[in-house]
Amino acid sequence: MSQEHLDRGQILDMMNGYMASCVLGAASELDLFSVLGEESMSADQLTGRLSADLRAMRILLDAVAALGLLDKQDDLYSVPSQIRPFLTDAGPESVLPMIRHRMNILRHWAQLAWVAKAGIPCPRQVSIRGSAADRAAFIGAMHTVSAPVADDLVAETGPPPFSHLLDVGGASGTWTLAFLGAVTDSKATVFDLPDAIEQARARFAASRFADRVTLASGDFYVDDLPRGADFAWISAIVHQHSREDSRELFAKVEAALEPGGWIAVRDVLMEPSRIRPLDGAMFAVNMLVNTTSGGTFTFEEIAEDLQAAGFVAPELRVKSQWMNSVIMARKP
Repeated sequence: MSQEHLDRGQILDMMNGYMASCVLGAASELDLFSVLGEESMSADQLTGRLSADLRAMRILLDAVAALGLLDKQDDLYSVPSQIRPFLTDAGPESVLPMIRHRMNILRHWAQLAWVAKAGIPCPRQVSIRGSAADRAAFIGAMHTVSAPVADDLVAETGPPPFSHLLDVGGASGTWTLAFLGAVTDSKATVFDLPDAIEQARARFAASRFADRVTLASGDFYVDDLPRGADFAWISAIVHQHSREDSRELFAKVEAALEPGGWIAVRDVLMEPSRIRPLDGAMFAVNMLVNTTSGGTFTFEEIAEDLQAAGFVAPELRVKSQWMNSVIMARKP
């Protein structure tokens, strides 16, 4: 069966995709939507609030309004009430962390030709918000993308009847919340870098699971993992580094788990051709421009790495077109 190819216009249209992304991203990095909140303001007022240039702000505001992300009445701009929860920091459904994270990624993608020549990422560019805010956006973005699917994926995975979960690189605790909700009387340890643990502390304090969670700061590249768990969750980590690094991490997990314990690996999973799924092929590029050794891998590769670390009987528990494939294996 022959593949359908793009025509001339479609190829040119493909190149225009960055424009709307950059407009939305700039507005989010400037905190435009949160500054507006429920108010209506003129370009002059917003220029003062944001310490910006008036001409530039007028052009940006009109572009944001043209995309339907602001309402413009006379010379006043406001955030439509229907989308305000998504675009303001205070909104419980806010997607701002992911938008800001995507902007950080976009800056690296723009250097793809140089990266393809050199084989290493270009120097990291800090956003207008600063490096600490960029890191916080990354951690928040992981919750933004995982929270809507966590409960369903945990149910589809059918986790073993564990008593103690070890959430490695657990960020702000999104997946731990889903597992604790699914398996009653279980407890969990979340292990991640100190800034992620602080976000997790705030998230668990507002949940009903605070007394069932232990928070442990550390770096899984360097430190041993907390022992005593019978189920380990490795979510969206494998793609960040090489297969050799994954084998080292899996070996640390194997050493930390109780005999008979399980490991579950959630990540992008590629077909052997490596051109399907499409999102996975694009995500491999994301790892190319953002890491020194990351990529996307096949089931066979991850299964081989798990077995090299001492696990047995790897199986594909969930197959997904995006980052929600789950591979499970057992410690003898």
